[in-house]
Amino acid sequence: MRALKAYLRSPAALIGSVILLAVLVMGLGAAWFYPSDPLGLAGRPLQWPGQNPRFPLGTDPSGRDIAAQIVHGARISLLIGFVATSIAVVIGIAIGSLSGFYGGLVDTVLMRVTEAFQTLPNFLLLLVLVAVFGSTIQTVTIAIGIVSWPPVARLTRAEFMTLRTRDFVQACRVQGLGDAHLILREVLPNALPPVIVYASVVMAVAILLESALAFLQLSDPNVPSWGNLIGLGRNVLRTEWYVSAIPGLAILLTILGVSLVGQGLNDALNPRLASGR
Repeated sequence: MRALKAYLRSPAALIGSVILLAVLVMGLGAAWFYPSDPLGLAGRPLQWPGQNPRFPLGTDPSGRDIAAQIVHGARISLLIGFVATSIAVVIGIAIGSLSGFYGGLVDTVLMRVTEAFQTLPNFLLLLVLVAVFGSTIQTVTIAIGIVSWPPVARLTRAEFMTLRTRDFVQACRVQGLGDAHLILREVLPNALPPVIVYASVVMAVAILLESALAFLQLSDPNVPSWGNLIGLGRNVLRTEWYVSAIPGLAILLTILGVSLVGQGLNDALNPRLASGR
């Protein structure tokens, strides 16, 4: 309850929540706002915003309604961000908790695996996975989650190494409680707050990674992605810049909302900030 009150007192958190709520409503209501296929031909290509009342945000080089793609693209971006973040957090917590709790050989082996994943930049490794396994939206989402877990694992490991020697953990050991109970019921709940905060960063990066893939025409072309729309406007950027600018603004606002929510969570869950209030 105290954390919730602290979150609600944060202006950044409230602004971010409003932005994300607007994007969420837009994504959930996409079929109601634009029931027809957003990738279907709707009119004359490259109509500027406001030129035709039927297309308030104009049309792309193929004659498709940009507004319909923006609304339906909200669902795709949020879905990619949420699923990829969930995959990264689950993998990172599993590896980081085992590494930080047991230490020794387990820690060495798991950290070498983590470092192996971090040898290549995220985007380069993502390109390799997409080239090998294909560019469907499901494959892209899973690939983004796979390349995003190492920082989560390192953060979880650091928290576990700090918490495993605390008095409450030692007291549970004396009572004869097993390792599974100690990890899942005692240490992990206390290690989660910074991981939850960092998950907002992972989600923002996941949305950007998918947009970058789509801009390079390496994502799924059969979904109304904001990145795909930016890629379509690449060839007409000097004259019809709105084709890329409008989805770019949508991505910017979504990332801003996620970042502000993450800042609000940090203000609410950070014990040092909480003690200073």
